[in-house]
Amino acid sequence: MYKHEILQGKIFIYPTDTVYGIGCNALNKEAVEKIREIKKRDMKPFSVIAPSLAWINEHLVADCDLTKYLPGPYTIILRKKNPEFLNYVSNLETLGVRIPKNEFTKEIETANVPFITTSVNFSGQKPANSISEIPEEIKNQANIIIDSGTLSGKPSTLIKEGREILRN
Repeated sequence: MYKHEILQGKIFIYPTDTVYGIGCNALNKEAVEKIREIKKRDMKPFSVIAPSLAWINEHLVADCDLTKYLPGPYTIILRKKNPEFLNYVSNLETLGVRIPKNEFTKEIETANVPFITTSVNFSGQKPANSISEIPEEIKNQANIIIDSGTLSGKPSTLIKEGREILRN
């Protein structure tokens, strides 16, 4: 349904299995930079929704059993096989990956590209659990808004080196 728009680099506000996100095709550098502008965010790394476990294994070094966490409400921080891979998404040697357990993830799987996943808010502010909580200034810059009602609001759990990391 959204494969074409994802591949074109459209900016989406979309539901995850935790909070609403804002994202785009992570291979489209211009769209990634637009998300930084919308969120008023510096070069802090973004995470991506991976199109598949195979994609993760192709580009990243899995240091844990991915099937234990994905799909699900987890962001796994993994080392890149090529440190330059998606360096405008994450300028570190690592990249956070998710595969949320929801319908929109199936669209990303169909498009077969990594997709930026970051909470839809201004940097440093509270994530949105519903579309009505999203500032108009952000909504007005999105090409597509997918409303799935009120979400759980609990951020994804970080997994690094096979261990859960508590978020501040």
